[in-house]
Amino acid sequence: MDNLQKILDTSQIRKTDKHTIAEKEITSFALMGHAALAFVSAIEPFLLHSQKIAIVCGIGNNGGDGFAVARILRSKKYKVHPILIQFKETLSPDCNTNFQKLNDTIIVKSNDHIPNFSEYDVIIDAIFGSGLSKPITGFVQQVIESINQAKKTVYSIDIPSGLYCDELSNSETIIQADLVVSFQRPKFSFFFPENGNYVKNWKTVDIGLDEVFIQQQSSNYYVLDEQIVDILKPRPRQSHKGSYGHALLIAGSYGKIGAAVLSSRACLRSGVGLLTTYIPKCGYNIIQSTIPEAMCLIDENEEFTTQLPKISKYDIVGIGPGLGIHNKTAKVLKKLLSESNNPLVIDADAINILANNQDLKSLISENSILTPHIKEFDRLAGTSHTSTERFQKQLAFSVKHKCIVVLKNAYTSISSPEGNLYFNTSGNQGMATGGSGDVLTGIITGLLAQNYNSLHAALLAVYFHGKAGDEAANKKGYNALIASDIIEHLRIEKS
Repeated sequence: MDNLQKILDTSQIRKTDKHTIAEKEITSFALMGHAALAFVSAIEPFLLHSQKIAIVCGIGNNGGDGFAVARILRSKKYKVHPILIQFKETLSPDCNTNFQKLNDTIIVKSNDHIPNFSEYDVIIDAIFGSGLSKPITGFVQQVIESINQAKKTVYSIDIPSGLYCDELSNSETIIQADLVVSFQRPKFSFFFPENGNYVKNWKTVDIGLDEVFIQQQSSNYYVLDEQIVDILKPRPRQSHKGSYGHALLIAGSYGKIGAAVLSSRACLRSGVGLLTTYIPKCGYNIIQSTIPEAMCLIDENEEFTTQLPKISKYDIVGIGPGLGIHNKTAKVLKKLLSESNNPLVIDADAINILANNQDLKSLISENSILTPHIKEFDRLAGTSHTSTERFQKQLAFSVKHKCIVVLKNAYTSISSPEGNLYFNTSGNQGMATGGSGDVLTGIITGLLAQNYNSLHAALLAVYFHGKAGDEAANKKGYNALIASDIIEHLRIEKS
């Protein structure tokens, strides 16, 4: 996926900085100036000239960024108060150069001199950068705790102070940032659920690093964003419904026919040519009356699925939404796994059946797509105590079973059989609502039927599912958003 941005680790970031300085024949001080300008451009829309702004700087290059930001904001007539947290006597050369250009910096060297941060309206955090690898102690720990306790708007430069770039921090002494403005790329740790309180929102800014060099670095972590639209296929005028595949969805059980409705409607909205939904008898009137565009087949059982329809006529089969885990339904899944030579979309109760019958995992057809949420995945692959442990299990599962795993979360991660992990950047907290996952399953199934390969179908579906949720939230708000709103705002095409 050459069109998606790679996520770099700390050593690669440093390597890229050095390469850019050498290749573009600029100084590290000039690069720091570019970074400061980009940071100011990112936060200035949220600032008021009446606000009192504390810029809290450390002794390294992150602190140098902070002092440069102070100079830029002061030139724009903002009320800036630079503060140096001097836990060592010597400042880095570029930090010292920017520090010397200010003559009113408050210098803090102990607990006795920590400012009252509640007196400020905005706090800009520039104490530690991405190179931090050990817990913060001493009076600097008290500084960070004081900033957090002040409950003011906090903007972090590149990374919240105290947060590790590549792994989970082993301390809770971390700045709780309202917005992190990260240079060139997000940090891997931004995607950890445990760090949600420290990285409430983030955005990246271009500071002029060499993009070609970045993409040449060895990394199996990628950012899934709007660039994925480049792999969308055109929909020629001279085409017909047969050009876009025939999907089969096996879904629903007594009390959960709504899941079949949602996944079916989403599948149709994805652009599939034909859809057949297979349900127990109790759902027939519901499907026929609510989704006239879909064909409907019914099981002989009234309440749950007990038979597998003939699957040879379908381009793709999706199974799981609202399915239930009855023993007879489990036998249907086993039969499907045994008979299918094509990739399958496996969701919800179908995943729970796999978790309850671990021997079935060996039957998963190559390039199938599994879409668990965290608890479903833990049941399937074993409990993880941290998100990083879970990411490793996700990758291992994909490699071992040659499948795609879409691990649904705030930043949904998609793992591939090649050992790559993609983090989605679209979507919002309003999508944490019943039926949202059923919608995603329908979209993935529809895209697979249109002859996208499995990885492309998963990436496109996850991104556009989240984008539809963002569009819906703009109109409905987070609290009022429901799964049907995601379907209504789904638009899979280039902007």
